Amino acid sequence: MSQNHKVALTTLGCKLNYSETSTISRQFEDVGYSIVKFDQFSDIYVINTCSVTENADKQFKSYVSKALKLNPEAFLIAIGCYAQLKPEELVKVNGVDLVLGSKEKFKILDYLNDLKKNQTGSIHSCEINETDFYKSSYSIGDRTRSFLKVQDGCDYKCTYCTIPLARGISRSDKLQNIVNAAKSISNSGVKEIVLTGVNIGDYGKGEYGDKNHENTFLDLVNALDEVTGVSRIRISSIEPNLLSNAIIDFVSTSNKFVPHFHIPMQSGSDSVLKLMKRRYLTKLYRNRVEHVKKVMPNACIGADVIVGFPGESEEDFLETYNFIKSLNLSYLHVFTYSERDNTEAINLKNIVPKKIRSKRSKLLRSLSVQLKRKFYKTQLGSIKDVLFESENRNGFIYGFSNNYVRVKSNWRNDLADKIISFKLEEIDNYGLVVGKKSDLKITI
Repeated sequence: MSQNHKVALTTLGCKLNYSETSTISRQFEDVGYSIVKFDQFSDIYVINTCSVTENADKQFKSYVSKALKLNPEAFLIAIGCYAQLKPEELVKVNGVDLVLGSKEKFKILDYLNDLKKNQTGSIHSCEINETDFYKSSYSIGDRTRSFLKVQDGCDYKCTYCTIPLARGISRSDKLQNIVNAAKSISNSGVKEIVLTGVNIGDYGKGEYGDKNHENTFLDLVNALDEVTGVSRIRISSIEPNLLSNAIIDFVSTSNKFVPHFHIPMQSGSDSVLKLMKRRYLTKLYRNRVEHVKKVMPNACIGADVIVGFPGESEEDFLETYNFIKSLNLSYLHVFTYSERDNTEAINLKNIVPKKIRSKRSKLLRSLSVQLKRKFYKTQLGSIKDVLFESENRNGFIYGFSNNYVRVKSNWRNDLADKIISFKLEEIDNYGLVVGKKSDLKITI
């Protein structure tokens, strides 16, 4: 079936999805399929879906439409979180031929005996309690950085979240298997690994319901710090109650782990955090941020915030706004609350009108711009190691410093996929940091 067939894959949502899409892409390659970009003609299109926001639903339909315009006879496959949660909805979308749930997506090749389009698509989706196994995944070859999955699923019961329903229980791979994956990534020449998962601080729980912690996340970062060849390791998002001072202190002394933390907040109001059933309050969150800045003054700290959650009063929102301003944060990821089926939050009272949700979202997004500019200003005049990407964008090349400052320089081919010493000179009109060409010195 693979002879001369082309496959295009795309990813909606998080870094975890990117790692799994890349792994599935390699499965196709291993049996002879040709991988092409999603905006090219292909025989098969695979869309890895997301369920976090309403926009992700709309994005899926948009990508289906794009694929059918390129090839009306293409075989369309939906996988991922939304495919697990609402397969019946996806299969009804015109042009969709196959929907695979969380358990089935890693066996995608088993479902490709016949690529002919039918009048109706087919669904293969298990009960989520059957998704208790672990599938190692990492991205490689498609980005400057590699996303390495270290954990999957979640045992938390946050009232707004569908991820436990889409991905199952918290589980993780054995430490040595992850170290071996990191070595494979290193051998490919990738210079930065981003550790990803649903709840990576919960690392250590085994497969099939085994909750005994054979290793902790601190054990994992210690082991990965010893892997040769990789210049940088970045922790993606980690819950504040699981980000211990011991982990922070380790990162502060590591030569590989970079001074960048993304710590979900969701709200700066204790009453809203309780409604969300988060496992911390603002006092603990402040403690974590302050400890990071104490041992790593130049660290970049980002936060997720949800606005318009049911029960969030104007006073609660102002409390969140002022709480954020009181912290030394570098940027925000702002999410406007959207109702999701089969969550506790959908039954909560005191619904916030959508116009007010939108207004609050704009205020926090504006605050995020201010926070980022303020952080960038503190970094001007310093010399940072910057990992540049490989794309020439209108005569410029872009990258990130170790502490997550977005930088740009005039295009130079010899900078692509290199870590260089870069003097942070000024902030341009687009909010990016630039430096002078004469200050560039290739280090790796």
